[in-house]
Amino acid sequence: MSKASGQRALTIGGKPVELCLATVNPYMLRLTLQPIEADGSTRPPPRAPELVIGEESKGKNGRSLARIRTRADETTIAWDQNSIRIASDPLTISVTDAGGRTCQELQIASNGEIAFALGDAPLFGLGQGGRQFDRRGGVFARINGQGEGVHSLDMNAPGARAPEYPFDLAGEGARITIPWLVSAAGWAIYFCAPAGVFDLSARRGRLIPDDDTIAAIDAFLIVAQEPAQIMWQYAQLTGQSHLPPLWSLGYLQSHRTLASREAVLAEVDEFRQRKLPCDGMIYLGTGFCPEGWNTGHDSFAFNPRIFPDPDAMLRQLHQSGMRVVVHVVDPPLDLHGTIDDGEADPNDTDHAASYWARHQEALAKGIDGWWPDVGDQLAPQARLARIRMYWDGPLQSDPDRRPFALHRNAYAGIQRHGWLWSGDVDSAWRTLAMQVPVGLNCGLTGIALWGTDIGGFITTPELTGELYVRWFQYGAFCPLFRSHGRTWKLRLPWGWNTGEYGPEEYDGRHGALPDRSELHNPQVEPICRKYLELRYRLLPYTYSAVREASDTGMPVMRALWLHYPSDAAAVACGDAYLWGRDILVAPVTEKGATRRALYLPPGDWHDFWTGERHRGGRRIERTVDLETLPLYVRAGAIIATGPVRQSTNDVIDEPLRLTVYPGQDGATTLYEDDGISLAHQRGDWQAFRLTWNERARTLGIALVRGSRPLVAPRTFTAALRNGERTATLTFKGDPIEVGL
Repeated sequence: MSKASGQRALTIGGKPVELCLATVNPYMLRLTLQPIEADGSTRPPPRAPELVIGEESKGKNGRSLARIRTRADETTIAWDQNSIRIASDPLTISVTDAGGRTCQELQIASNGEIAFALGDAPLFGLGQGGRQFDRRGGVFARINGQGEGVHSLDMNAPGARAPEYPFDLAGEGARITIPWLVSAAGWAIYFCAPAGVFDLSARRGRLIPDDDTIAAIDAFLIVAQEPAQIMWQYAQLTGQSHLPPLWSLGYLQSHRTLASREAVLAEVDEFRQRKLPCDGMIYLGTGFCPEGWNTGHDSFAFNPRIFPDPDAMLRQLHQSGMRVVVHVVDPPLDLHGTIDDGEADPNDTDHAASYWARHQEALAKGIDGWWPDVGDQLAPQARLARIRMYWDGPLQSDPDRRPFALHRNAYAGIQRHGWLWSGDVDSAWRTLAMQVPVGLNCGLTGIALWGTDIGGFITTPELTGELYVRWFQYGAFCPLFRSHGRTWKLRLPWGWNTGEYGPEEYDGRHGALPDRSELHNPQVEPICRKYLELRYRLLPYTYSAVREASDTGMPVMRALWLHYPSDAAAVACGDAYLWGRDILVAPVTEKGATRRALYLPPGDWHDFWTGERHRGGRRIERTVDLETLPLYVRAGAIIATGPVRQSTNDVIDEPLRLTVYPGQDGATTLYEDDGISLAHQRGDWQAFRLTWNERARTLGIALVRGSRPLVAPRTFTAALRNGERTATLTFKGDPIEVGL
C-alpha cells in the first residue's frame, strides 16, 4: 500500500536518482540507486566482474518489485514471505519476515552514506584481516577502484571519521576486505564496488563514502535463517568454488634460497626415504632470495645455476610423485582482459593474453602450478583478471588438467579459480592463535581453499620446535597444508634436529633467530609424520568435503555457527571449528600448554584419539601433550579413511575403511573422481550415500543419483569406532546394508 504526498524527487548529492528493488530469488533482494539522466533514463549498474548472476538479477524466481523516483511517506511491497517498507527523510528500506521480525533496515543519507542495523548477534565475513572473530567493533577499509586501501585506511589520522581497528600484518596476514557482511541473526549484505569504509563500531553499521558523495549504490540483501542457505546465496552471487586437483590437498613443501641441482633433487629423496608424505615442491623466485627457481623478479627463465636442465629435473621430480609450483611477482598493475580475447592488441603488455604468453615456455617444461605473489596495489578488476588468467592459461595448454594457483591477493569471486594464503605473518604464538578465526572468516566469505604459512613467515625468537609442531597440526586441518617461511629449512619436518639453521633470514624488527638449542629436537619429525599420515588417511573424507564446498558454498573449515546457529556458545566460538561436517578441531595455540579448554556443540562427541564419548552443549578440558591436537567426531558420523600414501600418485590396493561413530542416526556422502582431470564436469564421478541406523545398528551404502560407477564391484571395510564389530562389504551397484 502507499500513502501519497508531494511528488518530491528522490535525490543523492542533490541529483535525482531512481531506487530499484528486484528479487533474485526468495532469499536475495537487489537494491540499486542510480542517477537519472537528462533524458529521463537510467543506466544499469556497471558490470561487476565478481558477480555471476545475470544483468537483471533475475533467477528462476526473480522479478522487479519497484522503481521509485519520488519520495512518498510510506510504501510497502511484498517480497515472497517478507515485506519491504520504504519511507523517506531519510530514505529507509526495512525488510520484515512473515513473523513480523525486522530482518534489516537500511538508511541512505543524502550523501550516499548507508547505515544498516547490526543487531546483537555476531558479525562475520568481510574477507581476511581486521577484528577477529566477531567483526563488531571494528572499522574496515575497502579496496577502492585504484587498489588503494589494501592494508586499510589510516582512520586514526587527524580528521578521521572513526577509530580504526589497527592493521596487523604480523598477526592477521594481508588485509583483503571483501564487502560481504554476514550476521548470525540470519541476514547478509554484499555491496558492489563500495568506495568507502565499513564502520561497525556502533549499534548501527555504516558504509562511509571515500568521497563526499556516492553517486550510485548496488547492493544485495540476503535473508535466511539457515546459515547454509546464506552461504549458498553467496555462491549464487559470486560463483561456486572450483574443484582442485587432489594432489593440492596433500602436503606442499615451500623453499627459499636453493643450493644446487643436486640439493633440489636430494631433498625429494629425503622425503621419500624418511617416509614423510608430500605431493608438491614450491620454489621461490630469485630476488626475494639469492638463488631461486628463476633468474630474477619478473623472469620466467629457469635459473641455470639451480635448474641447468629443467626438463630433465622436472621429469625426475614427477617420477618421484612430486608436483612443481613456482613463484611469480610483478604483474601489470592494469592487468585486464582474458587470455582468449581474440581482439586483444598484441602490443598491449597489460593485457592478460600478452602477459600469459610470457609464462608459456616455463609451463611447457612441466610446471604444475603457480604462486602469484605481490600485487597488493592491484584493483579488484585486475586481481580477478590475474586470478582467472592462472586458471584459463593452464587449461589453454592442457584442457583436461585442473589448474592450481596460490594467490596473495583476492577479491570476491576468487573461489571460482584460485586459492588464497594469509601472507607474511610472524612466527609467533599470538599469530598462530589469530590465524584460526582469520581462516574461519575467509571461509564465511566463500573462500573455501585457504591456508597459512606453517611456522609463520617472519622468523622470530618465538619460532621453536614446539611452535612449529602446533602450527603443523593446525595446518593439517587447513585446506592448504604448506610449510613456508624465512630460514626455510626450519620449515622442513626434519629441520629441527640438524643442529643448523640453513640459510639464515630474519626480519629487522625482530633481529634474532631461535636459540641454537632448539635445533636438536628429536620430537618434531615423528609428530609431523603422524599428522602427515593422518592428513593422507583422511583424504577421502576431506576430498568429499571439498566437493561439498564446490556444490553448496559451505567451506571446508566451518565455523560452528554454520551447523549450530541456535546455540549461542557455538555461534560465538572462533578458536575451534568443524573440518567438514563431522570432525571438530581445537588447535592448541598456547605455549607450553598441558590442557586445552574447548566447547563441544550439542550432541554426543567421540574423542578421535581415545574413543571416549562426551556429552556436548558444554565446555570441557582435555589434557594435551605436544603430539596431541584435540579432535572430536560427531556421534552418527561415518568417516571414510584410506591407506597412508607417500603421495596421491601412489596406487595402493587396499579398501577404504568406513568407521562409524555410534550414538545417533547419521548420513554422509563419499565423493570420488580421478582427482586430476575435468572429467567430473562431464559426469565422470561417483558418490556413495552412507547411512547409519542407530537402532538397527546397520550401515547402508547406495549410489548417489547421477553417479557413474568408476570401479565395480567395490570393497569396503566397515567398523565401529570401538573396534568391537568389523565387516567387509562388496558393493556391486545396488543398495546394501551390513550389521555392526
